[in-house]
Amino acid sequence: MSILSAPKNLTRNVLIGMGLGVLIAAIFHYQQAAIPTMLFDFVEKYVFNLGGQIFKNLLMLVVVPLVFFSLVSGISSLSNMVKLGSIATKTVGLYLFTTGLAVSTALIFGWVFNLSGYEGEVASFAPVAGEASLYDTVLRIFPNNMFGAFVENNMLGIVFISILFGIALNLTDELTDGLSKSFERFNTVFLKIVLLIMSFAPVGVFCLMGSYVMAKGLNIFGDLAQYVILLIFVLLFHLTVTYSLLLKLFANLNPLIFFRKMRNVALFAFSTSSSAATIPVTLKTVTDDLGVKKDVSSFVVPVGATINMDGTAIMQGLATMFIASTVGVDLTFAQYAQIVFLAIITSIGTAAVPSAGTVTLALILGSVGLPLDAIGLILAVDRILDMVRTSVNVCGDAAVSCIVAKSENELDEQTFNNRLG
Repeated sequence: MSILSAPKNLTRNVLIGMGLGVLIAAIFHYQQAAIPTMLFDFVEKYVFNLGGQIFKNLLMLVVVPLVFFSLVSGISSLSNMVKLGSIATKTVGLYLFTTGLAVSTALIFGWVFNLSGYEGEVASFAPVAGEASLYDTVLRIFPNNMFGAFVENNMLGIVFISILFGIALNLTDELTDGLSKSFERFNTVFLKIVLLIMSFAPVGVFCLMGSYVMAKGLNIFGDLAQYVILLIFVLLFHLTVTYSLLLKLFANLNPLIFFRKMRNVALFAFSTSSSAATIPVTLKTVTDDLGVKKDVSSFVVPVGATINMDGTAIMQGLATMFIASTVGVDLTFAQYAQIVFLAIITSIGTAAVPSAGTVTLALILGSVGLPLDAIGLILAVDRILDMVRTSVNVCGDAAVSCIVAKSENELDEQTFNNRLG
């Protein structure tokens, strides 16, 4: 086994951790009256909440340096700078294309299955201000303080700084006595840190799942059953059908091999609900298991965690239809087109953190004249749904990485087709 190989039986252990977390937390949640309050509070706060937060913090700890060193080393190793522009154009174009497909698919299924609204009383909701405007999003790409972008986890700014630094390093590598090699070594070290953190993944997932179930229980359906079931169905449809078609049509790759190798990444994304926190695991899998060369994966994956929000776009499309039905508003074709356009644009500015899509949902609702208060309905079931759509997002990042790499002759198909991945 290589020193940079994933921990043995990781998928099995993560699933066991997830199952145990749900089981134990459910016992505590539903037998709360029979459990001493001190014990209940201790397990909830210092076992599940603390353990889960530590695991997420460890993942977030390596996101910025890993993205920086991976992107810089990848770009500095390019022999042709023109290729970077080609990679960037294809990456952004594919991400916007898949997001448009995602929200369109959601609206079509919502219409076909006649998605109906909620008949109970709608609780008030005060939307949280967020950076959803196009102006703010573009401005964040060009930070005025290099170190400030790193401190603030401004991923768009970090990607821009990394590209700029990588280009400069590429052009001055001879003058700096091969400094790019040092960045490649740093990148290897941070990949090893990721693997060390992954060793604790079963415990981390145990705590994350337990934290949610202990607080909310297992009942996520209730009066919102149709919305929840349809949203999960569309998410899985987009994941399995749309991405499979894209991989086959654009890159002639076997989708079954792709999904088999992405299972660990999908589990991580499901448990953390954050594309950003999953970047280290996604990068490792895309590069080592799917065979995407580093100069492609180091660009496509971080950019995808920032602008590729297919799962969020699906949620926004169905949620808008659901809320419109709840308040008795019939949306016009022009409004449906507006929803598609705004979902594509706002996906660029959506933060790669849990439930960030509700911020941009407020913008879409306001644009078609629907009440923002109704977002409170969506939040009631959003946590578990956010976990599913984050898994869709990261699989989309990996699929686009493979397609772009294949088009640039930067995909090792022998590594991709190795079924032992």
